[in-house]
Amino acid sequence: MTALPGSVVAVRGAVVDVRFEGASLPPIHTAIEVLWDRPEPLLLEVHGHLDTTTVRTIALQATAGLARHTAVRATGESISIPVGDAVLGRLLDVVGNVRDRGAALPADTPRRGIHGLPPALDQGTSSTEVFETGIKVIDLLTPLAQGGKAAMFGGAGVGKTVLVMELIHAMVEKYQGISVFAGVGERSREGHELLNDMRGSGVLPRTVLVYGQMNEPPGARWRVPLTALTIAEHFRDGKHQNVLLLMDNVFRFVQAGSEVSSLLGRLPSRVGYQPTLATEVAALQERIASVAGASVTAIQAVYVPADDFTDPAVTTISSHMDSIVMLSREAAAQGFYPAIDPLASSSVLLDPLVVGEAHYRLAERAREALARFKDLQDIISLLGVEELGADDRLTVQRARRLQRFLTQPFTVTEAFTGTPGRSVALADTLAGVRGILDGEADGWAESSLYMVGTLDEARQKELAAGAAKATAPSTAVETTP
Repeated sequence: MTALPGSVVAVRGAVVDVRFEGASLPPIHTAIEVLWDRPEPLLLEVHGHLDTTTVRTIALQATAGLARHTAVRATGESISIPVGDAVLGRLLDVVGNVRDRGAALPADTPRRGIHGLPPALDQGTSSTEVFETGIKVIDLLTPLAQGGKAAMFGGAGVGKTVLVMELIHAMVEKYQGISVFAGVGERSREGHELLNDMRGSGVLPRTVLVYGQMNEPPGARWRVPLTALTIAEHFRDGKHQNVLLLMDNVFRFVQAGSEVSSLLGRLPSRVGYQPTLATEVAALQERIASVAGASVTAIQAVYVPADDFTDPAVTTISSHMDSIVMLSREAAAQGFYPAIDPLASSSVLLDPLVVGEAHYRLAERAREALARFKDLQDIISLLGVEELGADDRLTVQRARRLQRFLTQPFTVTEAFTGTPGRSVALADTLAGVRGILDGEADGWAESSLYMVGTLDEARQKELAAGAAKATAPSTAVETTP
């Protein structure tokens, strides 16, 4: 399509109205370049036709200084971004500009439009291969699928970002594909820290970082997941490589869409969300798919507003997931990290046909013990554990030890806690849980199982504590005059 000249007729924050006299209007979702005198480019995306000569657009960069009658040029094509090997190791913004203060991308870098269709149903493949993470509670109760979609749901401050960062670290050695990280509406500090961490760990050369941060206009935050997904699709379709797609935070994508919807004058739907909520989430999630020979594995953090897991955004996003990891404020308050709720979390892969009969039965036994402990907590609070029957007392004792065993120190928090991170093989996790449920740790102190890796490590901790206790009285006797 030939580029069409036009001019700006109205600017209201991120919403810009543009007039094209004597020409057909550019299609919806196509890009318009603003021809102004500033060094920073300004791209607009068409979202509505107001009349026969005027379109309403959303700006993807700040519009400060944009005046009426400024000339524009309609490209007739969707926003295109650089893809391919040239973007590996780089940090990009929503329209593909380099933001890591490095060299510009080569002029011959291929480009691809951010609006695409999901693979046809007959082309897609489903995988039941488990993606082992080294995080005990996830591998035991909510296994992740290679080529699947997993989401970490939680309110503010319960550890979503830390968990996603730990998954990045945990998968560096095990995962040999390409990683694409989308920072959606997050803090600038977090983006800077992630970039430095990846440089330090040596994984940046196989990673692409795409950011639309919270200080950017809603259009940038709304479109940045599509930018990251387009890069992932290029490696999947063009290079036939497996891709690990990480998004933090998908709720900010929904939030930005709600802001855009309000700016465009649409009537809000439930709880003030945009009427197109389900469509927008589906358009993003359905593109995260695997085709023959290459997979896209997505791990997404989702903020839960006011800890309300019935929020429309949360329920809409969760309906597309294979594995759902719920983070609990109660667990975080008690110091159980990762603060995952084992009873609310679920995975389609926790099936005897996928993980095996032994793993499935062990996970069910663990859930039953934790559920029984939760049922008894009110009685324990009122009357004390001594009032329970012998069987319930034993269940409570083992459930408390299991709770502590399912915690573990993370590599990404080592700088704050001073405790080296642990990555635990699935076989060690299953052996440890089986040992606790079979009574192997009944006589141990609960603290021996807290923040350890394997059960053998807990055993060594228990023996060391016992030895210290045994030597303490004799030392006291020897020093008594």
